[in-house]
Amino acid sequence: MVMTADHPPRSNDREEEPARDGPDTSGDRVGQLRGAGVQVDARRLGQVVIAIVLITLAALTIAFTIVGVHKNQQTDRLHAQGVPVTLTVTGCLGLLGGSGSNAAGYSCHGTYTLQGHTYTESLPGSAFHRPGTTIAAVAVPGDPALVSPVAIVQAQHSSSSVFVLPAVLGGVLVLLVVALIVQARRRRGGARPADAEA
Repeated sequence: MVMTADHPPRSNDREEEPARDGPDTSGDRVGQLRGAGVQVDARRLGQVVIAIVLITLAALTIAFTIVGVHKNQQTDRLHAQGVPVTLTVTGCLGLLGGSGSNAAGYSCHGTYTLQGHTYTESLPGSAFHRPGTTIAAVAVPGDPALVSPVAIVQAQHSSSSVFVLPAVLGGVLVLLVVALIVQARRRRGGARPADAEA
């Protein structure tokens, strides 16, 4: 068999791959990807946690303050604007508390007539009333949901005690903010001498 210069011999009909300069780093890249770990910045994570706590405390303080103001306003309106009505109990539902095996009271609802209109509303309190029982109550005209038994209205008065919980939460919030400010100033004060020496 005669070989000509025009057709050089081929080895397994495969083209040779071009030579690469430098060592083969493909294995290194794969190893780096597989072995890559997640780095957690503890300081940044702590800042995020502190921010969440501060926001939660602020939200709870505002929410409980609004609830307290609303409760006092409702009590004042029942005393000042309430008119006597007769509420007829139509049914009660048992409320479960704790683990769900103990009764925590009852939620009753009934109907009453005011200014020619009949309303069906929930009855404040957790006492049980048999269906058909009539209860002397007080309702505010123009606000059908604001109705309460006379006994409860006489026992309730607007009070500053509803602001105890938001005051405690607000105090904790202020203390945390002050502590963070003091800590930040100490860090800045400790970093200045080091910068001056450099």
